[in-house]
Amino acid sequence: MNEEPNVEMADSGAPATPVAATPAAASPKKDRILPVSILVAAVMVSGALVFATLYKGGGASNNANAGLANGETALAPSTGPSATTTAALLALTSRDAVLGSANAPVTVIEYGDYQCPFCAQYFATLQPQLIQQYINTGEVKMVFRNFPFLGTESTAAAEAAECAEDQNKLWAYHDALYNAKLGDDQAGGGEDDGFYTAALFTSLAGKVGMNTTTFANCVNGNTDANLVTQDKANATAVGVDSTPTTFVNGVMVTDSSGESVGDNQTAVLAAIASAVAAAK
Repeated sequence: MNEEPNVEMADSGAPATPVAATPAAASPKKDRILPVSILVAAVMVSGALVFATLYKGGGASNNANAGLANGETALAPSTGPSATTTAALLALTSRDAVLGSANAPVTVIEYGDYQCPFCAQYFATLQPQLIQQYINTGEVKMVFRNFPFLGTESTAAAEAAECAEDQNKLWAYHDALYNAKLGDDQAGGGEDDGFYTAALFTSLAGKVGMNTTTFANCVNGNTDANLVTQDKANATAVGVDSTPTTFVNGVMVTDSSGESVGDNQTAVLAAIASAVAAAK
């Protein structure tokens, strides 16, 4: 039986101070840029190409059949996790910081990377709408989980966020990380550019009201590294290979090809609206 998740409330479009928990029902870097040969055949919408709005893990090392010689037998493609496995891995636990009411009938889980520019846009544009329209009304609760794959700073930031969760400050720290990285991106920064440092992590911790000594000890000692590793392993097990990836009541929000829709606001909000309507 899962333990109760931590709950944080939203106020006027921004996460607020955590409150007591109540039960809830749970690679190598590669920009998602299509090669020229595929762009030629890209789908046209209103006369314009559709560009991807997510970052995707992958590369040749992820292809079990890459480099097969003539006559070698290819491995059968994976059929993916069973519905039972997916439900178990997506079930909320005591480690999840829930934004909103734990009694909300619709659960939204976002898998993200703190260096992913599309995740930053998800935070800046989609998350406020989600809070205003659905979380503040008690219809939706939201959880963020780690899928750090863009580099060592992604992992470091995820571990720092878990240290923040140790002090019940996950959502406040999540927002501080993305706000800071948005500024770095606007200044021309990128992945693993040296922006995310232990000093920055501790500075942000102080700004959101944490005990900075406790926090720094957690970060410097890699205390929560195992939690980040487990988050990423579970994400991979349920089919996550890009960020951001959203699940609504246990179902990944995908396009017609079965790929995550990334930070596509229209698609994500439509999936949430459908789940909210079904819950009434």
